[in-house]
Amino acid sequence: MTHQHCACCATATATDKGAACHPLKEYGHLLLSALLLASGLALMHGADLSLQHPYLAMAWFAAAYLPVGLPVLREAWENIRRRDLFNEFTLMTIASFGAFYIGEYPEGVAVMLFYSLGEYFQGKAVSKARHDISALLDVRPEVATLIKEDGQVLTVNPRQVQPGEIIEVKVGERVPLDGTLLTGMASFNTSALTGESVPRHIKASEEVLSGMIATDRVTRIRVSRPFEQSALSRILELVQHAAERKAPAELFIRKFARIYTPAVTGLAALLVIVPWMWSWVDAGFTFSFNEWLYRALVFLVISCPCALVVSIPLGYFGGIGAASRLGILFKGGNYLDAIAHINTVMFDKTGTLTQGTFEVQAAGTTPAISADRFLQLLASAERNSTHPIAKAIVNYATRRGIGLLQATDIRESGGQGLEACVDGISILAGNARLLEEHGVDFPQDDADKSEGTVVLCALDGKYAGCLLLADVLKDDAAQAVKELKDLNITNIQMLSGDKQAIVTTFARKLGITQAYGDLLPEGKVKHLEALRQDAGNRIAFVGDGINDAPVLALSHVGIAMGGLGSDAAIETADVVIQTDQPSKVAAAIRAGRATRRIVWQNIVLALGIKVLVLVLGAAGMANLWGAVFADVGVALMAIVNAMRVQRLIK
Repeated sequence: MTHQHCACCATATATDKGAACHPLKEYGHLLLSALLLASGLALMHGADLSLQHPYLAMAWFAAAYLPVGLPVLREAWENIRRRDLFNEFTLMTIASFGAFYIGEYPEGVAVMLFYSLGEYFQGKAVSKARHDISALLDVRPEVATLIKEDGQVLTVNPRQVQPGEIIEVKVGERVPLDGTLLTGMASFNTSALTGESVPRHIKASEEVLSGMIATDRVTRIRVSRPFEQSALSRILELVQHAAERKAPAELFIRKFARIYTPAVTGLAALLVIVPWMWSWVDAGFTFSFNEWLYRALVFLVISCPCALVVSIPLGYFGGIGAASRLGILFKGGNYLDAIAHINTVMFDKTGTLTQGTFEVQAAGTTPAISADRFLQLLASAERNSTHPIAKAIVNYATRRGIGLLQATDIRESGGQGLEACVDGISILAGNARLLEEHGVDFPQDDADKSEGTVVLCALDGKYAGCLLLADVLKDDAAQAVKELKDLNITNIQMLSGDKQAIVTTFARKLGITQAYGDLLPEGKVKHLEALRQDAGNRIAFVGDGINDAPVLALSHVGIAMGGLGSDAAIETADVVIQTDQPSKVAAAIRAGRATRRIVWQNIVLALGIKVLVLVLGAAGMANLWGAVFADVGVALMAIVNAMRVQRLIK
């Protein structure tokens, strides 16, 4: 049987890949040892006195010791071979051997039995946390129904399906790959991705993501990404790798354990050596080797750092798992810890607090061009852009039945607009800054419309007209701001490249007092850098993860909204909110605070009780039974407390 390094040691954590908290995962050996220990105690103190003979007692309790002792002895030896001398296996081995040496056979068995029992429950807790996340996310379908061009229907592995091919998903089946819906409107259960139980209605040509479940009709989907790049695959990989990024508390505990364990081993040795040396100096001091060795053994058992080394990472791992069920993905425990300190939240406007689905409200052109021709040229220039405004213009032109042309020489300017060539005509489409930079005169009244976003257009260097588009707030945008204020986060700001008048209007509706418009991406960066000059500001920036990538990277915690389909969001942000709901920002902060609170409760609980019993043990006021129960009890209390985070994060 191959055993893995215990996650409770000073050199591992509960979230290490593939770690098991005890080399034996079954409990049969624990029951056998417990039965032999209990019967041995009964025989020792029973009427027949059958175990009063010391050699017979030693043999009986040695038999009780072996089922739980051998796996630990094996691990202790393997660690010693790896030059890891000071670990929990070694501590328990020394303590149990010492108890047998001084004739305290039942206590020697109890040391190893209850240590193994504690490790067993710790292993179960870690496995449960890991299983919860795996069961939550690893729901990728094993097969896909592929529809070939000749109408042939094949059942294949999703990894064999290429982008551009068509798959069919029946009612109740899970979508195996990302793609666009080809059939009419359909409803999908998105709970595996977003944690939301309310079905999402998706229209033809809109995106469908792997992991969704078709609920009302058979659908056909044109695949847009290979299996390995699907939304569900990336989410699973993201959460699995989150454990590799340790929170400061985890890193502290790992360093602490490396110093703590050899230190207490040395102190235990001094508990025997110092009184022995003192007996040479003070003739009136009577030294009993067995008595002081017993105190040292109690000291060793109590010093076991398992409660800390397991429960702290388990708390962060549980927090990551619980948050993921809400559709909030943390890229590591360090970000879960960092978000707990946030006191300033900066929102991008478009697509973050607003729906980002612009609608064209009005169009105006100069007499030199017809409305349809103007719209054809403008939409053709915008057709390849992913910006929400560009998509709205293209959709508007398509609905009016206007055919689009091929655009060339496309150059986008962040926060300004784009340049392109369509049908031999040079086109500028964007805001006033873009036209000003190219020396194009335009009516100021067109640029100053405050009721929405204006796209100005110039053809061959001459102003041709404009479109007025409007966006709307998300349903929970106001709730998001209110919940942040309820968390005592009062420094809430809105940053946008949109006109100041529009930004101010939206901010007023939301109760945000600090709103900054007319910002290019570098303007947002400068604004955030200015805030970071004050070391007391801990800033979270919430954006779409693409245009706002520099600010997401610069903030203390970057949060990407609705980033399931966005590679930039996954790569740049520290936290990804899958549900596209700004109110989940407050939920993410609550998750971080709850996790941090539980982690520090465990640190104080474990260290406090251990220091107390260590002192009592050194003073001879605690025995091995008390030491064992205190160590195992503290560890189990810390683990139960760590698992509470799953219930606290809602």
